[in-house]
Amino acid sequence: MSNNQFKKGELYSFITGKASTAIARRLQKNFKSANIDITIEQWSVLYHLWKEDGLSQQQLCDATFRDKPSITRLVDNLEKLNMVTRVASKEDRRINKIYLTKEAADLQEQTMLVANQTLNEALAGVSNGQVEIAKEVLQMVYDNLAP
Repeated sequence: MSNNQFKKGELYSFITGKASTAIARRLQKNFKSANIDITIEQWSVLYHLWKEDGLSQQQLCDATFRDKPSITRLVDNLEKLNMVTRVASKEDRRINKIYLTKEAADLQEQTMLVANQTLNEALAGVSNGQVEIAKEVLQMVYDNLAP
């Protein structure tokens, strides 16, 4: 028996990720208001490098759910902004490791404050219990569809 409880018109909205898009738009707007001149896509790469500097481009693909050409373009643009540097791996020169520059490290605290502010705006009126249920359900959906 089907577990699909969405009406026909709701399913499209659910799949396209209206909430995710709205958060991304607001975060980009909030970055602009704070004079932070990076895109959300660039920030997502920096975010993963702040968690673990020196990831390979493939690891960034996996972490950000982007394909190789997208990550290459993002890293190229971050290099132009002097936010990251590419270093060929000592073990395998075909692999590029991506490292943060001082400029990117200095940006971490400011962008995280703006990101947290944006998330607080997005979750206004949503209880902690509701957030936990949403996280649990979305994780289950992801796990059901993961390769």
